[in-house]
Amino acid sequence: MSILSVFKQRRSVRQYTGEAIPQELLEQVLKAGLTSASGRARRPWEFIVIRDPDMLAKMAKCRAGGAQMLEGANAAIVVIADPNKTDVWVEDASIAMANMHLMADSLGIGSCWIQGRLREAGDGRSTETYLRELLSYPDSYRLLAILSLGMPQSHAPAYEDSDLPMEKIHYEKF
Repeated sequence: MSILSVFKQRRSVRQYTGEAIPQELLEQVLKAGLTSASGRARRPWEFIVIRDPDMLAKMAKCRAGGAQMLEGANAAIVVIADPNKTDVWVEDASIAMANMHLMADSLGIGSCWIQGRLREAGDGRSTETYLRELLSYPDSYRLLAILSLGMPQSHAPAYEDSDLPMEKIHYEKF
């Protein structure tokens, strides 16, 4: 499969079958994150892997809306980063998230990017504070996002070339 085919196939999946993701596939997803590019190879990110259903259910409350799929997920990867390592931690952690998102889909695993940075939990705390208290990561680290993972109940069809907004491309000037 070409890389462009993988990109066109990737869709957010929010409903899962409950079937376990094989550990070797989860490790491939994580390796995709570990191989991601980062400015000056500083690799400011850390990945917290959650597989415990009770913890996933608690994490589903980390956003006022938009994280409910964690209750049905088989795993989640919380991506945090150390802003003291680089001022481009958001970009670096986003590249890692994108790599894992694409790898999951290419392996037949459904995934959904759950934005955490600059979001609020239902109880009024920031999503970052909510998850830091739940997962005990250091105060010096910042939350980027969560990748929800599970075997998909269904998968939307891949994008066709005719679906692509080619009008968004500008040559030489806007």
